[in-house]
Order: sequence, then structure tokens, then C-alpha cells
Amino acid sequence: MAGTAAQGEATAFPTLSAYQTLALGDLPLARGGVLRDAQLAYKTFGALNAARDNCVVFPTYYTGSHDSNARLIGAGRALDPARWFIVIPNLFGNGISTSPSKAHPTQAGAAFPAVTIADNVAAQFRLIHDHFKVNRVALATGWSMGAVQAYQWAVDYGDYVARLLPFCGAARCSPHNRVFIEGVRAALRADPVFADGHYREVPVAGLKAFGRVYAGWAYSQTFFRDGLYRNLGYADIDQFLIGWEDEHLCWDANDLMAKFVTWELADASAGERFGGDLAAALGSITADTIVMPGAQDLYFTLDDNRAEAALIPRAELRPFFSPYGHCAGAPGRFHEETALLEASLLELLNRD
Repeated sequence: MAGTAAQGEATAFPTLSAYQTLALGDLPLARGGVLRDAQLAYKTFGALNAARDNCVVFPTYYTGSHDSNARLIGAGRALDPARWFIVIPNLFGNGISTSPSKAHPTQAGAAFPAVTIADNVAAQFRLIHDHFKVNRVALATGWSMGAVQAYQWAVDYGDYVARLLPFCGAARCSPHNRVFIEGVRAALRADPVFADGHYREVPVAGLKAFGRVYAGWAYSQTFFRDGLYRNLGYADIDQFLIGWEDEHLCWDANDLMAKFVTWELADASAGERFGGDLAAALGSITADTIVMPGAQDLYFTLDDNRAEAALIPRAELRPFFSPYGHCAGAPGRFHEETALLEASLLELLNRD
């Protein structure tokens, strides 16, 4: 089934391109219960080869969509549709796949259940393995929450994933990362209009505060000290902060909160198989791996990535030494960082 954003609908993706949707029925959830009438939205580029082993899984990030990730896809690039069958599944909660703003009536809004990274990846496996009949995933990759999903792919599906390249993410949400999440979330909760998710009008003040708090985390101290916000078209920090307010005003507040729940529950070792033993979970990864953190990322830190990469048998740590902090890895946003990422993707994809 094809889908597009409705005309005139208030949405974070007003010019969203066409996409496909896989109906999953009632999707069992790791934390209990089901996601009713779950719909996984996705977009594909390229075609499966005869061996059905040229699939690249490229999940979306916190405020991303299939169009956001598509900035890294094109002829002659590392993710070339002439060579690879690239599948971009949209994260539950992003307003395109099943989300608080787009859910079964019994689970809409504040009633939306806790959906984990593992739940997202289980749904994506049904798309990749069951629907498309892919024999082996050539690469799992992604930025930020997309990277977190890529780790989960490599842990949950072992030899099925040949290569792994997470950038600016982590296999588990760290304690400090949870503090960041709670601080941003508290700004929205402080708006009485939000009403614990039962709002009857847009919680404007809360969404603006949400964006302002988030802005100080997405980029590095160097970014602000050196005035690099000017490279993004902002004359000063005040304009930069207003830009972050405006960006978040486009979002459904419960969608933002639901994705934060998914983020803070991220743990590739959760569940019966590893029982929270991250070393065992990451030690089980057989994929040829390059881990690309941002050296100045304030929440998916270099130190955390270094510790996790050391637990993966075939992993190389290859940081972005960039003043753009977490956003160094944002698909297609910065030329030098994108060039480094694409060179690493191409190198990994060319390995036997």
C-alpha cells in the first residue's frame, strides 16, 4: 500500500515522498502486550540480485524519515541502487509507521505502548526476510537511533548480517544518555497544556522548550564557540535556538515522547537470550564491523563507543573528528563527514 502525507496535515514531513506499508497485524512487544494493527512504513531503492544477498538495511533516526536517509543514496555513491537493494524502514513513533498520532484508536496518543528497538527490528526482519525473501543482509547501518537498530540487527540475527556500520549511535543507552533524554522530556512535561499526553491543543510552549533544551546537546561546545551555526544559515545563537523551536513545533508531542521511550530502553542484550549481558551480546556479532562515533558527540560518546567496539570480535573504531558533535553523522548534512562515512561504507561493502 502506498502512502503520502495528507494535504494540509500538520506534520514534521510535509513533503514526504511515496512509501510502502507492510501490515503486521498485532505485533507482540518485548515489554508485554501487542502493538495493535501495526503498520511498518518503508521505502526501497534498487533491486534484489539473483542470490538475494545484496540487501542494505538502513533504519531511520529519531526525527528522520525514509527521505532523510535517502540523502546518502544515489548513482556512483557507496549506497548505489544499481548495486544494492536498499531498504529504509521507518521507526515506530515517527508519524509514518504506527505511532501515537497514527495508531489503533485504543493505543492512540498517551495510550501508546512501550515499543523497544528489538520490537522495531523484529518487525523489520519480517519485512526483509519474510516479505522480500532476502537470503542474507549485506549491511546493517544507520545514524543515531538508526545505528542503535543496526546493532540490534547484528545481535539478533547473527550470521544473517554480513556487515555492520553504526554511526553516532550505541548498542545500549548509557546512564548519561538517559539523563539527557529525561531533561529534554521534562521540558515538554512542564507545559500544562501537554497534560501528560492528553492534550487537546498543541502544547506550543512545551515543544519550543523541548527544542531549545535539545539544541545544546546535538552539537559540540566547539560548534558554539567557533560560531559554526553560521554555516547552517543562522546569524547568531538566538536564531539557531528559534530554528530548533520551529523544527519541533511540527511534531506531534506524543510521537516525540514515544520515540524517547524506545531510545531509553535501547539495549542489544535485553531479553532472555543474553539477560542484559552486553559483553556476551556484542561478542556474538559475526558481522565485519566498522563503528563510527562522533569524537565530540555529547550523548553517544566516543568513550562509550570505544568500550562497546572492544567487545565486538571483528570491529574497527573509526571516529568522526568533527566539531559538529552528534550531527557529524547526519545523512548528507556536512560534506567532509559525509565523504568519510561514504568511504567507510564503500570499503566495508567491498570486503569479501
